[in-house]
Amino acid sequence: MAEDAAPQRPAFELGTDGPSVVVVGFDGSPPSQRAGAYAAGVARREGARLVVVHVETPPVMALLSPDQPWPIQETMAQRTADLRTQVEADAAHAGVRAEFLAVRGEPFTQLCRLATRLRADLVVVGASARVGHRLLGSLGNRLVRSGRWPVVVVP
Repeated sequence: MAEDAAPQRPAFELGTDGPSVVVVGFDGSPPSQRAGAYAAGVARREGARLVVVHVETPPVMALLSPDQPWPIQETMAQRTADLRTQVEADAAHAGVRAEFLAVRGEPFTQLCRLATRLRADLVVVGASARVGHRLLGSLGNRLVRSGRWPVVVVP
């Protein structure tokens, strides 16, 4: 008579329990700097790929002016270059390799698009300090409500 064999458990896969791709939104504000530091720590501890995303958004008043009174494109390009330099320096200080991506558009849409394309395991953003976001919903709240990835909103 054959003995009933105990059901086999799948083997534990060492190193695959944590995130492998961490995406962090970064605009240079103090909350986004804290989010970047948190994301860098997670990426360093987990050996994950860290992708820092800056979404370039033109100033609202500039969009209302047909003659663009100041060089918006140049200002945005310089801001992006400054943020790239800051990210490189901060990543070197934290001992982690970071990829910097700059895209144009609406932050929620672009972060969702990139997190999906990169197959992110974690999305990190800073908490919004704007009063209007308490009524309309902040970027962090919108990302959480989308329910696509674990989201950490850093205060």
